[in-house]
Order: sequence, then C-alpha cells, then structure tokens
Amino acid sequence: MSTTTLERSDIPVETAISVSGMTCASCAGRVERALRAVPGVVDASVNLVTERATVYAHGSAVAPAALVAAVEKAGYGAAASDVTPKAGAAPESWQIALAAVLTLPLIVPMLAALAGVHLMLPGWLQFLLATPVQFWIGARFYGAAWKALRAGSGNMDLLVALGTSAAYGLSVYQWLGQGGEHLYFEAAAVVITLVRLGKWLETRAKRQTTEAIRALQALRPETATVRVNGAERVTPIAFLRVGDEVVIRPGQRIPMDGVVIEGQSHADESMLTGESLPVAKTAGNQVVGGAVNGEGLLVARAGAVGAQTVLARIIGAVEDAQAGKAPIQRMVDRVSAVFVPAIVLIALATFALWWSLGGDWRVALLNAVAVLVIACPCALGLATPTAIMAGTGVAARHGILIKDAEALELLHGVQVMAFDKTGTLTAGKPRLTTWRALDGDDHALLALAAAVQLGSEHPLARAVGQAAREAGIVPAMASATQAVAGLGVTASVGGVALALGSARMLAQHGVDGADDGALADLAREHEQAGETVSWLAELGPVPRLLGMLAFGDTLKPESAQAVARLRAAGVRSVMLTGDNQGSAQHIAALLGIDEVHAQLMPEDKARFIAGLRAQGLRVAMVGDGINDAPALAAADIGIAMGGGTDVAMHTAGLTLMRGDPRLLVDAIDISRRTYNKIRQNLFWAFVFNAVGVPLAAFGLLNPMLAGAAMAMSSVSVVSNALLLKRWRPKGTV
Repeated sequence: MSTTTLERSDIPVETAISVSGMTCASCAGRVERALRAVPGVVDASVNLVTERATVYAHGSAVAPAALVAAVEKAGYGAAASDVTPKAGAAPESWQIALAAVLTLPLIVPMLAALAGVHLMLPGWLQFLLATPVQFWIGARFYGAAWKALRAGSGNMDLLVALGTSAAYGLSVYQWLGQGGEHLYFEAAAVVITLVRLGKWLETRAKRQTTEAIRALQALRPETATVRVNGAERVTPIAFLRVGDEVVIRPGQRIPMDGVVIEGQSHADESMLTGESLPVAKTAGNQVVGGAVNGEGLLVARAGAVGAQTVLARIIGAVEDAQAGKAPIQRMVDRVSAVFVPAIVLIALATFALWWSLGGDWRVALLNAVAVLVIACPCALGLATPTAIMAGTGVAARHGILIKDAEALELLHGVQVMAFDKTGTLTAGKPRLTTWRALDGDDHALLALAAAVQLGSEHPLARAVGQAAREAGIVPAMASATQAVAGLGVTASVGGVALALGSARMLAQHGVDGADDGALADLAREHEQAGETVSWLAELGPVPRLLGMLAFGDTLKPESAQAVARLRAAGVRSVMLTGDNQGSAQHIAALLGIDEVHAQLMPEDKARFIAGLRAQGLRVAMVGDGINDAPALAAADIGIAMGGGTDVAMHTAGLTLMRGDPRLLVDAIDISRRTYNKIRQNLFWAFVFNAVGVPLAAFGLLNPMLAGAAMAMSSVSVVSNALLLKRWRPKGTV
C-alpha cells in the first residue's frame, strides 16, 4: 500500500501585492482573472478599496515578479507588497480645479437660459475650452479604456471615454459642418470634470475607511531604550531582541510584549483591548506593545518583538479581514463581469432606436452618451468592501478583532452561541479547594499530584502547583509525562505510573472506586456546588485509586449579563464542556444557559457543532483553549477569548481582546449593522442603475446630469459606509 506525502510546495502560500489604476468592480475582476491565469496560482482575491491583491499559490512555483507582470499585462500597475497598501493616490486637485475653470464658461449659457437670458459662446471658444479637458485632463480615461479593450474587457473608464468622445465628436462635426449650432462641448467637459471630482471625493472618503489600520500602526514607537550592563541606550525597535531589558518611562508607548521585572505603574491598553480603565502593572505582570505607560518607570524583559507582538498580529488580522471578500460580494462580482458589455449593448440599442424612430441621429447619439455615462459599476464595486473596512475598523478599536470578512457577514445571522466553560464563562483561574486521599495521607496525595502536573500550563495544573507551594511541598521530578486532551495527564513518579484526570480517564485504565464510597459522595457534593473533580490513580498490574481533588473557579461577573443579552437578541446559548455533569449544570443554572452538555472530548464538541449546523442552524463557538480548536473550526463562526491560547485565536475568525463575554453582543451588533450597510449600498447601487439607465435611454437625462449622478452615487455609497464609524458598543456599558 503506497502513501502520498504532501510536499511543502503543494501547500498554498499567501502573497500580497499592491495594484494601482483600478477604478471599478470590473477592474478588480479583470485583475483577479489575470492573476488566476498565472500557472501555479490556486486563487486570487482583489480588494478595490485597499488596492490589494491576495494570491494563493503553490509554494515557490510562483514568484512575485510573475504576479506583477500578469497584472501589468492586464493594464494596471502592480508591485510586490509586504506592508499595508495605502488607498489609491487622490487625483491632483489642481487638475480638477483647472477642469472646473475651463468648464464653467461652457455651462454659463445653460445657466443663463434658465433665467431667460440667451447667451452663446463662439464655437471656436467652446472648442478651445473643451479640448484640454477632453484630451489632457481626461487622458486617464483613454489610457485605462485602451488597456481594458486590449485585455478583452471593459470598465468605467471605457464608458466615460466612449460617452464623452461621442459628445465631443458630435460637437466638432456640428461646429465645422453646421456653423456652430447645437454644440455639446459642455456635456463632454462637465462629465469629465464631475467624474474626476467624484473619484477625488471617493478616494478621500476611502482613506477614512483605512483609518483603523493607520491608527494601529501609529501605536508602534520608533525607538526603545534598552538597558545593557546597567547602561541605557536608545535603539530602533527593529533591533530589539527577545530577552532584552527595556526601560519604559512615564508617558512612553511600550515597544514590545514582555514581563515587568522592575517598577510599578499603570498602562493604558484601550487602543488594543477597548478597556478604558488603566491596568495596574508591577513585577511579574504582562505588558503589550502599543500600550501607554502611566505614572511610573517600568523595566520589562522582551518576550515578543516585531511581527510576533500582539499589536502586529492585530494589524495583520485587520488587514486580512479588510482585504478579504464577504460571501455577498461574489454575487456582485458576477454582475460586474457582464455589466460593462451589457451597458455598451444598451447604448447601441438606444442609439439605433432613437435614430430609427426620430430620424435625428444627433439626439440618438446624446441619449446613448447619457446611458454610457450614468451606468458606472463603481458603486457596485465599493458597496461591500467599504462597509467591511469601516465595520472591522471600528470593531477593532473597541476590542473586537474580526479576522475575516466572512465571519463579519455570517455573525449577524447567528442562531446558536455555544460556550466552553473554563476561561470563557468562568475566570479560568481555578484554585484547589479540597484534596482527599483514600488512605488518609492528604499531604502525600498533593505531593504526587504536583509531581504529575509539574511543568504543565493547564489552569488545573497551575492550581495544584500553587496549593503545593503553599503547603511547602517541593514536587518530585516526573518522567514520561503525557497529556491526554480532554481527559487528564499520565506520568511516572519514582518509577510508579500515575494518572490524574477525569472519571472517564480512570475508567479507561480500569480503575475502580470513583463511583461509590465516602470519597465518591464527597466528589458529588463538590460537583453539585459547581466545582471540577479530578482523580489520582496508580497505574500498575492492579490499578488502584489514590484520591480525589476538587477545583473551584469563579464565574466572570459579566457572564450572566452576556447570556441574558444574547437571549434578548434571539440567540440560543449552549454550554459544551469537558467538565462533569454536576458542575456544568450548576454553572448553567446560575447563568441561565438554555442547554448544557458535559463530559465532552474535543472531538465530541466538534461533532455536536456539526450536528447543529446539519439542522440548518448558524452556530458560533466561543472558547479559549487548545481543546476548543476543533469546535472553533467546526462552527460557522469561531470566537476566541482574549488571553486564551494562540491555537484558539488562530483557529477563530473573531477574537474578543478583553475576554469579556458581553462583547459577544457587541460583535453581533456591529455585524448586523455592517451587513445592513452592505445591503443598503447594494440596494441603492442596483436601484441607481435600474432607474438611471432607462431614464437616459428614454431621453429624460442629459449627459451632464448623468455624469453628476454617477459621480455622486459612488461618493454616497462610501459615505453611507462611513456612518459605521459612529458605532459604539452597548453590551459592555
């Protein structure tokens, strides 16, 4: 039987490149198609707002230069990028001002006619005013349109170039051949001026959607003060290394993640966690890069620097979320792919019908121009990404880190919220409340338990270690230590094989005594009081029970309020825990949780989640431990609690930086508001074209009004999305 080994080169690798020159959703679609055509590329996603392309390719099979070349061949600028792409550069304001100066005299006669005054500029003067606007200020439309045609597709620039060229050409024909009657130079000039103005306003507004990234990047100080052999020296943070002793003076930003080794102060971590109150810091406390040191001088040992810091991971997660596409965007992409060709056909049909029915080809041409000008796919392309960027940005500022756009979109419709217990609904800092040996030697029992748990970072292991230290016990060294996920741990102490874990673990090893007797009765009392019970057993030819340990954990004070608010929002709560049934039922009753399932292995949690999804329910899973990772991955939306394990945070699509379960309500709220903005934007973008195109085709919209309406449609979509920036969390008030 042969086996197939998955080579590293077969694993898709993510590469980001920046793309310039895109103006609408059709442009983004063409860049995606060009990138997907590169041999070795698995998939590609282009964000119109951030001007960033994310490419998934097989290992070293595709060089960034090949991706850049493919984009350039499609008619756009590109560059390899490992930094946050900035929003596209705004058109030169002086060009727009000049276009306005040249265009204003052309529309003065039209404005004067509304007041009953008849004015007419000479044809030669109209020609001189309109020509620079058409071919100099409007040159970008011709360049981009030509590139689109050469690539076999169309975009907004093609529509504008065709429409304004037709109006300009008709005017030149009329001026030279008909003596200057019925000139339409102003229509072409006004359209170009308004479209350039609209793109400038749109770009300015788009820049505001990337404020969250820039604000997070601004939290990084440029230098750090490092103490070496008692002397201090200032160094760029790029040269910081793990283990360096960093001096942080009052008012300075902390340049890295680490542990305080000297001093006492408070730190403002609000930009990272959304927590408004300063956090006390003293020796042994963790500090995070980007936080502001308060009143005291601190010395901290660097534990994570550069890209490994919490701040860098947050920035990366927000970038990924803003560069990604929500599922609803796929529908928009399909529409955009056929939009421009369809509009060109409608314009041709408009021209043909007006000419055949009215006999005046000039009127027919103007109506066709109006169709070309008003039908711009910009609003469609901007509707989803601008809302996603605004929503993820404002959420990040309040401690809700959304790692992908799909999670943001799906969360609004969540029906079931599944919770792990320890560290999610409870503080995750259990203490050993009772330990009882079967032979009456409780001290020896604690010593053995501490030896088995020595070196483990599990919360229960830390509780055993703390109790042993308080009892003056120095644990013996253990060997062959092995953690069994969801059950417990086995180890050899002094040549004796031991197991410390749940009753299920004891049953697997054939240990009796956990179900009856005085010890079992004591265990049930602790379970009914909401405590977790573990058993210590000797594993040998004849396995035997040694004793029982009970652990108490305090509920987070916010948990009951979070569950109540979820119920008010129409979300059912379910607890999935590996703890015993009695403890789980006790906690669920205190919190008002709708449904509880206990004594579950990690794979059991994942299967339960899959079962709920099979019923057609949309499920979110909240957890903080390694054992929660399978369930987080199985859910529609995985939610990790801040302070949990890296595995949980990497698996989840959303992280609550503060570990406050009330933030779940806020996360659902910002998701619903963002999704509503997406729907509003798409509705108005579709309605705009559904109404505007027929009006133009029926001759009820001249090219100038069409240009103004088209420009404002894009600006209005972006402005509507920016209203999300006013969102404030309610669940944590």
